[in-house]
Amino acid sequence: MTKNDIITRLLRQPERSFFLFGPRGTGKSTWLQQMLPDAFRLDLLDASLFLELSRDPHRLEALIGGRAAGAWIVLDEIQKVPPLLDEVHRLMGLQKWNFALCGSSARKLRRGGANLLAGRALTLSMESFSAAELGDSFNLEFALNWGMLPFVWNDPQYAADILAAYVNTYLKEELQAEGLIRNVPPFVRFLSVAGQINGQIVNVQNIARDAAVARSTVDNYFGVLTDTLVGHFLPAWRPGLKVREATQPKFYWFDPGVARASAGLLRDPTDRLWQGAALETMIYHELRVYNEVSRKQRLLHYYRTPAGVEIDFVIETAHRRPDSLPRVIAVEVKRAERWDRAWEKPMRSLADNAGVTVERMFGVYCGSRSYQFDNVSVLPFADFIKALFAGDVF
Repeated sequence: MTKNDIITRLLRQPERSFFLFGPRGTGKSTWLQQMLPDAFRLDLLDASLFLELSRDPHRLEALIGGRAAGAWIVLDEIQKVPPLLDEVHRLMGLQKWNFALCGSSARKLRRGGANLLAGRALTLSMESFSAAELGDSFNLEFALNWGMLPFVWNDPQYAADILAAYVNTYLKEELQAEGLIRNVPPFVRFLSVAGQINGQIVNVQNIARDAAVARSTVDNYFGVLTDTLVGHFLPAWRPGLKVREATQPKFYWFDPGVARASAGLLRDPTDRLWQGAALETMIYHELRVYNEVSRKQRLLHYYRTPAGVEIDFVIETAHRRPDSLPRVIAVEVKRAERWDRAWEKPMRSLADNAGVTVERMFGVYCGSRSYQFDNVSVLPFADFIKALFAGDVF
């Protein structure tokens, strides 16, 4: 892959107004340029425009001018001026314009009590590149070490420097500039700990101790990461199967390269343990991307009991109802070139439980051969991705 390659993204443009949220650097603005090449654009990173519309949001109508009904208007970095949404709402009704409202976080919009257009705009999410989007250019080993951010794949030889800059300029400086964090040194200590626990069950008390910050501060910092979409909590699945089940969520960064940079490990070689968490991060990323582009929006969980029975991902395809059992798909992920059938045991144990219907079971690993062991499909990473985006997983 080179800088000049155009990667076709899987996300489709709706025919009505929409929000587009996602972490910085995932290609939102590029996608909007490709999807809406003739749209009128206003970028609120432009300091003079930001100041003008902050002082007087009504200027938006004059800036757009006499465009016809149905015209597309792109507002980039919309979270910088939340009051603009009232004006957008008015113009959608009065002028019948369509708006694409792009930003890296809905946090300031929600917390500022901004008008989220009362359902008149859809909400889309843009993630980093998917392996399905990269096709033959995808390299799993590179992805596990450096992640899937577009500018990392455009300049792979500078991956470490790009990721270091991403953490330093965005996760530290820009979050402070937007007022999401007030004191940088404690946040930097937290980032390092949060990077190291990627893919692990969250223990707030231990994280607070290791980062030397208050427990309430840890909760707030996690809120910043999830609200800006650079981190995700994977909740524990609690079907109530007459066993004690884990209740605490796991935390995953949106990208394994950003997790590595936050942990301060860019200059250190990754070990198998780290790469195992990175592979889970990749699978979770691909499941989120497919959920978004397919619009299926299935609930994703992990499952664990005190006895050590753990399944990396449980995809809920049907909720429990008074007259039916919950229906799920189980996925176990292993950073190994050879599949050990003992790894199937947690999924098979769940499938044997009378309180749940396990529709399908998948093992995902880094080998090259596919296997079908009864109702367990064991697939190499690339084959699992193909099956996922073909709709053959859920």
